Amino acid sequence: MTQSTLSNLRIKFARTPTPHATTSTCACTLKLKRPETMKNFDFHNPTHILFGKGRIADLKDQVPADAKVLIVYGGGSAERTGVLAQVREALAGRTLVEFGGIEPNPRFDTALKAVEIISKENITFLLAVGGGSVIDATKFIAAAAFYDGDAWDILTSRGSVVKGAVPFGTVLTLPATGSEMNSGSVITNSEKGAKLPFMSAHCYPVFSVLDPEVTYSLPPRQIANGVADAFVHIIEQYLTYPSAARVQDGFAETLLRTLIELGPKALETPSDYDVRANLMWTATLALNGLIGAGVPQDWSSHMIGHEITALNDTDHARTLAVVLPALMNDQRGPKREKLLQYAANVWDIREGNENARIDASIKATRDFFETMGIKTRLGDYNVGSADIDHIVAALKEHGMTALGEHSAITPEDARRILEAAL
Repeated sequence: MTQSTLSNLRIKFARTPTPHATTSTCACTLKLKRPETMKNFDFHNPTHILFGKGRIADLKDQVPADAKVLIVYGGGSAERTGVLAQVREALAGRTLVEFGGIEPNPRFDTALKAVEIISKENITFLLAVGGGSVIDATKFIAAAAFYDGDAWDILTSRGSVVKGAVPFGTVLTLPATGSEMNSGSVITNSEKGAKLPFMSAHCYPVFSVLDPEVTYSLPPRQIANGVADAFVHIIEQYLTYPSAARVQDGFAETLLRTLIELGPKALETPSDYDVRANLMWTATLALNGLIGAGVPQDWSSHMIGHEITALNDTDHARTLAVVLPALMNDQRGPKREKLLQYAANVWDIREGNENARIDASIKATRDFFETMGIKTRLGDYNVGSADIDHIVAALKEHGMTALGEHSAITPEDARRILEAAL
């Protein structure tokens, strides 16, 4: 499949509708009558990917010649590594305005300052230069600049109020979130103690430049975080229940094995182009909609993890590495069939009884995170028993009361999972 074909792909798939699953109140002993057939889906991803060495120079052909461009970036790394210099050179002759200071876990108030600049300077195009936080912030900025109302509505409505956005592209410097090829974003409001996601079809990047060479200078912590984030993105779309989606499962398993094999190598040999290229493309494919088409999805690890980040600003990927192993064990009943498939096809665990294989796959997952230098217990991030009450209360406040692929994980189930993660 050519690059241009992928960027314009649209698939419509239809099957006879099947009844929704029914759930009991106890997630750990859940008995379900569920459809084991692929769900109906629409797949459309309009983002044009420019992948490979030297592709930043091609910005000149992607950004409209008459555009007034706001370049959005984070701290000083984009300047120090020369990425911003490459961007400026590629866009020479255009009117450029720059906005730096986007934080990890991008802040609502900071994004609103960029919205003010868009109005004041009559900006017509945005360019995000950075990782997932910068791209997430740019999506929110693009939507908020177009929205006639309180920008907080975008987050509380999960994006349903978004009817348009300022067009934007991205130059990816940290592969992790997949935000460079999807329509989702997560924004933190420190004043409200909230970290909320939103999605909108208006918030796909027009294009994204992926040059693996710009990732060579990333510190080990960010490399590890990126691998863990992509890993859990895949798990949330894969580790649910069988749905006869062999292609999606096969893609997901290959992506997981790629991260397991190449994640440690990226730490050992940070300038290996082939390692970095494969990790960069894996992180993008992990959340561009392809492996999630037609399958049940979970996302409970993410929603619980968001509340940990909102509590004490722990790196997003590290909250996932804490929550996921505990959740896998807690939900081993509803997830049993896929856990066994995961054990066999991802970790090659085929010996022993079913419970032993599931135990071994959960241990292998935890050990993988630890091998990447990521601790997997709440205590490693100064979160104790007393903080769990706050996290559970925040889940309730933010409407996260029916999580998981069966909408059966309640805040009290989350409490049990968090207590197991201490």
